Amino acid sequence: MVKKIFHGVFTTLYIGLFIACSGNRQTNDQTDSNKPERKIPKIDLYSGKYNTFPVKGNDTALKSFKRRYTAQQQHIILALNRVDFNNFNKVDSLIIPDSVQTDINSYTPFPLALKDLDSVDKIVFFAYPIQAFAAYENGHLVHWGPSSMGSKIHPTKTGLSFTNWKAEEHVSTADDEWLLRWNFNIRNKEGIGWHQYTMPGYPASHSCLRLLENDAKWLYDWAEQWIVEKDMHVLAEGTPVIVFGTYNYEGEKPWFKLLKDPKANNIGEDQLTKEFKPQLKKILDEQENRKQVVASQRDSI
Repeated sequence: MVKKIFHGVFTTLYIGLFIACSGNRQTNDQTDSNKPERKIPKIDLYSGKYNTFPVKGNDTALKSFKRRYTAQQQHIILALNRVDFNNFNKVDSLIIPDSVQTDINSYTPFPLALKDLDSVDKIVFFAYPIQAFAAYENGHLVHWGPSSMGSKIHPTKTGLSFTNWKAEEHVSTADDEWLLRWNFNIRNKEGIGWHQYTMPGYPASHSCLRLLENDAKWLYDWAEQWIVEKDMHVLAEGTPVIVFGTYNYEGEKPWFKLLKDPKANNIGEDQLTKEFKPQLKKILDEQENRKQVVASQRDSI
């Protein structure tokens, strides 16, 4: 979705030009200083079934939907369908769990733990096949959510990357009507990042990783920026990000397979391990380098 970015003022520490979106406000947290320790959430997995809620051709669908479910339940249901409220009336139907929990993590298709990541502080996975992301801390799942990734014409590049700069708001240079909130760049040269933008229920972006606003904000606050010098020399990378898999653009939306098999979208530990294991040494090397850079900066103050 995003082609070229002008990256405005990062902070007083550095200024840079980038090729993706032109930004308005940005923040800088690259020193990792005095951040509170996160508590790994307890996740109670949903074990029920799913049904359909017809929308197309039903003039009262939205009114019925809002009357039947609380605001929090509505959000969970829309997230499971990879849509936002602006696209509610554009879908044919929705999948709805028999019991709508209030924690999106209860419906995670990702494993709760990855033992081979216990030494990795933070990592994010974006799964093309199911249009979803998962964030892990020391091998424990802390959050997952829906995504709308690159379209068939503009696919998102797969593989390992690292978060770099972020901005609360960016206006795309490709289209000045595209306001990208909570933008976090992950591929500087290509101008690819995650951010809040319309979620239509299928991969529709211009190579970026669209998110619901609450998820974009969560990742914006959670992930780390890179550390750079004033001349834009990169001293340390940010949070590792792995985009993997392929999407069947002509097939059934993956989440509708849950109607027949509630575990149809599950991604196993072996599958994720296959994705990150070849990159694990680089991830750990970059993590150690970052810690040394942060310690050095702290000592020099």
